Amino acid sequence: MKSLYRTALALAVPALVSALLGCRGQTTEKTPIWIKHGMEFQPKMLPYGQNNIFPDGRNMQHPPEGTVAVGLLKQDDVYYRGGQDTAHYAANPMKIDAMLLDRGQERFQIYCAPCHGRTGAGNGIVIAHGFPVPPPNFHDDRVVAFADGYIFNVITHGVRNMPSYGKQVPEEDRWAIVAYLRALQRTTHATVNDVPESERANLK
Repeated sequence: MKSLYRTALALAVPALVSALLGCRGQTTEKTPIWIKHGMEFQPKMLPYGQNNIFPDGRNMQHPPEGTVAVGLLKQDDVYYRGGQDTAHYAANPMKIDAMLLDRGQERFQIYCAPCHGRTGAGNGIVIAHGFPVPPPNFHDDRVVAFADGYIFNVITHGVRNMPSYGKQVPEEDRWAIVAYLRALQRTTHATVNDVPESERANLK
């Protein structure tokens, strides 16, 4: 039985080696044989190619005036623009809860803290590295008086030395940052009236 097994193994090994060697591939200049065409060959127009259908002779055309991509019709002026299309900037339209504040804190630490500092005092790390124009202190009365929608727009479009963050930060996160910024401001502008009456006895 053992001798039969050894004989079968001796015959199988060279056959297996030959099969593997046959799969190593060879170069050829012959046209490949296509059993079934998928999408390898299809009529298409390259973006910068020539096209005699259109008057300007280009494949790439501007979308018709007034068209909006699916999902990008941002009609809600308050949510998408902070109310800038009206005479008054809007208040934060989001539900202010712990989840929104946590998200705002996370986004604030990523995008705002490098310049404005983790507490919003305008002492971010860029100042330590010689940035010549100190960012504003979010706790100044002037900034505290800003409307939520105005701050939202500053994040969206930038102002003076601050660049726009409209591409990096979606609208919901911008409102979350505004909510967290208001929470930071409350830490320096809160009064005893902001403390629930049931807790005022615990103040020292």
